[in-house]
Amino acid sequence: MTKQFHDHVLSDDALDQIFNEARSYNDWLDKDVSEEQLQAIYDLLKMGPTSANMQPIRLVWVKSDAAKAKLVELASDGNKDKIKAAPVTAIIGYDIDFHEELPWLFPHADAKSWFEGDEEGRKEGAARNSALQGAYLIIAARAIGLDCGPMSGVDLDGITKEFFADQPRVRADWVCSIGYGDPDSIFDRSPRPDFGKFTRIA
Repeated sequence: MTKQFHDHVLSDDALDQIFNEARSYNDWLDKDVSEEQLQAIYDLLKMGPTSANMQPIRLVWVKSDAAKAKLVELASDGNKDKIKAAPVTAIIGYDIDFHEELPWLFPHADAKSWFEGDEEGRKEGAARNSALQGAYLIIAARAIGLDCGPMSGVDLDGITKEFFADQPRVRADWVCSIGYGDPDSIFDRSPRPDFGKFTRIA
């Protein structure tokens, strides 16, 4: 399939690993995810584009038994076991005051001034761009051979208070378990729409 495109396109095997054959897992094999792997995920995801390189994502990697127990209590009943079994679950949050970091993140212009005095605009931009970074996280994890299980069925206010208490301008948005997925935990892939169903070329 990919041979018809540019020579630099990823191989079919790579595209299968990241997209075509990748799945969202509900249970996990008893295999650890190392700190080095988490650093590798972050080092990839941070390279994805965000508006004015704002980098609003704030992450907590929930790995210890104590932290995992706290997160499980803040998850819906259907997600508790998924988090409990995962070697690590990432909490994806965003910093409303991301603009304070822009002088060094975007030194080409006075980007900080673009966002000062507009908290609602910052919330919107931070939420959108951190969601992009969360998607890059999933792609990065899959690219280094791991599987993901993204979830939104959690108490976000509770997670914000529990895990970002020392960062009062950060809000939790969703969570994503990471590990080696148990193939017995997934069902048949749900349908995906054809190109013409929800897209058009204008």
